Amino acid sequence: MRGDARPDDVPDFVAIGHATRDLLPDGSWRLGGTVTFAALTAQRLGLRAAVLTSGPPDLLAALRDTLPGVALTCLPAPDATTYENVYAGGTRTQYLRGRAAPISARDLPAAWRDARIALLAPLASEVEHALASAFPRALVAATPQGWLRRWDSTGRVTPGPLDDAETLLPHLRALILSREDLPASLVTLDDPGSGSRASDGADAQIAAWARVVPLVVATRGPDGALLYRDGSAPEAFPGYPARELDPTGAGDVFAAAFLCALDAAADPHVAVDFANRAAALSVEHPGADGIPTHAEIARRFG
Repeated sequence: MRGDARPDDVPDFVAIGHATRDLLPDGSWRLGGTVTFAALTAQRLGLRAAVLTSGPPDLLAALRDTLPGVALTCLPAPDATTYENVYAGGTRTQYLRGRAAPISARDLPAAWRDARIALLAPLASEVEHALASAFPRALVAATPQGWLRRWDSTGRVTPGPLDDAETLLPHLRALILSREDLPASLVTLDDPGSGSRASDGADAQIAAWARVVPLVVATRGPDGALLYRDGSAPEAFPGYPARELDPTGAGDVFAAAFLCALDAAADPHVAVDFANRAAALSVEHPGADGIPTHAEIARRFG
């Protein structure tokens, strides 16, 4: 396994977006963010990984501790992107309590433009769309969750539309998301009394994006994922049984594993199935401890 990338090396896998402080009920915080889980997944799958992010010195120190051997470029900022989840009555309300600096194409180290895989992973609308065209030879993908977030003056987060999609989507090879990332206006109730949800509007939005982006994957948690290929009807890939302990970061692990497998095999069907296996293993241990290697995936699933 290689993990010796430096900012002046050409990495195999570049993840771009904010690493986060995720606040805990006791007032402490743990390191989060798609880039954290994705880079560690790529590294454990044998790739040289790199992260372009932003935050203050303590966030950078936490990244160095968590991602030894991963190349880090951290744009200085007085605050970290910080999220707090408040639970009441069985529902979650999310708040943005701080935000690091935006990330643009000019912040990308020159050597990293030659990476094989680039994942744009915003969490607070911080990643400039122009970064999608900054990798001339890469498999470029995005997890758009952070572009779909809005927040009010209190920091309360709600889903919103994907602005300026025409400047982003044509430059992507893959888009990986969950229906839960989409605005509530796209989700309707089957039966207002039952509370069950239909996803007609969400499905229509994802299908529209799939007519522009060659590969779109809609994750469904333990139920697996749907693959839209070249605008065709989605194909369902079931998930794998797991003894779930902590689902944090499972979608990020899925995204990185999918891209690593796609880069290796050039077969999106193989890649989705591999990513489902990796995500299943990742939830069986706390935090990033469950992110598997190739050998661990093979031992569990053959």
